[in-house]
Amino acid sequence: MISVAEALDRLFALAAPTGTERVALAEAGARVLAEPVVATRDQPPFAASAMDGYAVKGVEADPEAMFKVIGASQAGARFDGPVGPGQAVRIFTGAPVPEGADRIVIQEDVSRSGDLITLGRTLDPGPYVRPAGMDFAAGDRIDPPRILGPRDLALIAAMNAGRVTVARRPDVALIATGDELVMPGEDPGPDQIIASNGFGLKAMLEAAGAKVRLLPIARDNAESLRMVFGLAEGADLIVTIGGASVGDHDLVGPVAAELGLDQSFYKVAMRPGKPLMAGRLGGAAMVGLPGNPVSSLVCGKVFLVPMLRAMQGLGTAPAEREVARLTEDLAANGPREHYMRAVVDADGIRPLPRQDSALLTILSRANALLVRPVSDPARAAGTPVDYIAL
Repeated sequence: MISVAEALDRLFALAAPTGTERVALAEAGARVLAEPVVATRDQPPFAASAMDGYAVKGVEADPEAMFKVIGASQAGARFDGPVGPGQAVRIFTGAPVPEGADRIVIQEDVSRSGDLITLGRTLDPGPYVRPAGMDFAAGDRIDPPRILGPRDLALIAAMNAGRVTVARRPDVALIATGDELVMPGEDPGPDQIIASNGFGLKAMLEAAGAKVRLLPIARDNAESLRMVFGLAEGADLIVTIGGASVGDHDLVGPVAAELGLDQSFYKVAMRPGKPLMAGRLGGAAMVGLPGNPVSSLVCGKVFLVPMLRAMQGLGTAPAEREVARLTEDLAANGPREHYMRAVVDADGIRPLPRQDSALLTILSRANALLVRPVSDPARAAGTPVDYIAL
């Protein structure tokens, strides 16, 4: 068995970059930016009013001063001409500030009669003018890599970029294996169970940026497994669920080897998830996950999500860890790194009472994986420990 850290290093070595593609900005949400975005204009592109009011020369904006209104400036339709002494332009938020004006007197501080305005006795200090380029200037850039969220998309749109270059989504083929499995909604036989792991993994990997194909269940015979492997053609990452151990019906390893698998490792010193296998099969990385549902989902979080981030240019780093204090004592850990299903809240972190890798109800209650290092000694309540947020 190898350590979790060594397994991650080997998986990163298998995680080939997916390349890039140009997409419309409207399709770029949650994608990974792969090339810089450069602003083609200033924002705002002109000095703009920050309030509704009147544009005047600031040196003339004295209490109770009077001005003649000579026009109006609104968003999309500026006042075309200069503002001279004793003159004012009615202006609205976002509108261009006329030439010669450098102060906006807010409308609450003004009384108007026809074309004349009189400023109040007390004035808001202002000046309520947003200079040209106050937000960003032409040539400013957003650098990769970064996952494009709503704030990024709004900024890129304002920069006048209609298309962006992003990492291509990794194509992931998920293959559940086993005669005991049927799909949700079907009628299982007396010795069968519902195939659940793939649905959790699909959601997890799609949230990490992948395009996921849930392939038909491969039965416990070489012919069925070869057929489903054939359906995975073109994938960047093939993930099998179950069948990767060494039992009489565990055929993933032998069939993958027959198809040309260059195996990188088998078995990791962790729980849950020890019978993990990985390698390269043709042009794809391949990871064989354990069949127990908690094991497969924990391995997805610990191994597959970091792999997908690496494939999209986000670097080679393990799942982010945080720290919380134990709310109860913990016994010593054994010879495998343990990812305990746990709940973290304002009081700290506590492991859930049952850690069996078949218990999806326990995993659904957890919001964290409490990480116990190999041979970690007993820990008292109040001790800080690492966890991975779920």
